[in-house]
Amino acid sequence: MKPEISIESLVRPNIRKLKPYRSARDDYDSGLLLDANENSMGAPYQKAEGLHRYPSPYQLELRKRIANLRNLSPENVFVGVGSDEAIDLLYRIFCEPRTDNVIITPPTYGMYKVSAGIHDVSVKKVNLDSSFQPKVDEILEAVDEQTKMLFLCSPNNPTGNEFEQERIEVLIDRFPGIVVIDEAYIDFSERESRANLIENNPNLVVLQTLSKSFGMAGVRMGIALSSEEINRFMMKVKAPYNVNALTSKYALEAFDHRDTISFHIEKLVEEREKLRRKLQDVPGVRKIYPSDANFLLVKFDNAIKLYKELADKEIIVRYRGDEPLCENCLRITVGTPDENEQLINTLKELV
Repeated sequence: MKPEISIESLVRPNIRKLKPYRSARDDYDSGLLLDANENSMGAPYQKAEGLHRYPSPYQLELRKRIANLRNLSPENVFVGVGSDEAIDLLYRIFCEPRTDNVIITPPTYGMYKVSAGIHDVSVKKVNLDSSFQPKVDEILEAVDEQTKMLFLCSPNNPTGNEFEQERIEVLIDRFPGIVVIDEAYIDFSERESRANLIENNPNLVVLQTLSKSFGMAGVRMGIALSSEEINRFMMKVKAPYNVNALTSKYALEAFDHRDTISFHIEKLVEEREKLRRKLQDVPGVRKIYPSDANFLLVKFDNAIKLYKELADKEIIVRYRGDEPLCENCLRITVGTPDENEQLINTLKELV
């Protein structure tokens, strides 16, 4: 039976009592606006029309589009400056510095640990098993009274694989704090988003982004999907105008091009499998790990040497050999057909 979890009891006392800053745009966003000390003369060039005004602090239209995509309510959607802002806010809301701890499952995305360090929160590491799956029993055994959050990345970065659904559901059910599932790469996977679990799991936060499948890394748009209660705390703690007008404009435009986004996802998945097949013929490749993302983790004979030699040829991949279970591994993003061909030809020359 799922234990009863009080979200409010997990929130830091100072955050519960926090009275958020109330911006000018919280009250009115149209009319003769003489309330926010903006420059009434306007921006210095014509194409910047409207940028002399502060953006909406609520981003309602954007949140509606995201909610519609993931079959949720706008009250379940938070938007911020990349997923990194959402991660940072979750630490601010739930973790008392120098007291609380979180659990991560290396090898995994590095910002969970970096954010913990910024907030002076200790980190417990429970490495994935040899199949890059979370060790459910060991994770639950690592929990103590000060454990507030568990970070799971699925599809996982840098390994590329999806975590098994049964393991995920057991952890959501039995972990006594906030379970954060980072789904930055979910649209490259055949599995549905775990956002459909939010309704019955108030302790679940699902992170997503426009950087990957949407191809909009430059706008820095991150998404946190959660219960209305957690979302209210995130809206309370965020900066008043955290999402700028240009990011909002381009993000909204992206939703008008869903067919193109779907086409790009399909082509990248096709190219991922083509790249896998071609890598199998490259001397020195020891293993190509299964991937549900837009990259491959590949084990080579001498990865660090190859990484540097590729960089000398102006082909940049990511060395991951210093991560647990990833000895001699490079993480290779799936490129265009021409880019992938150039990579393969260069690898064959080098090895």
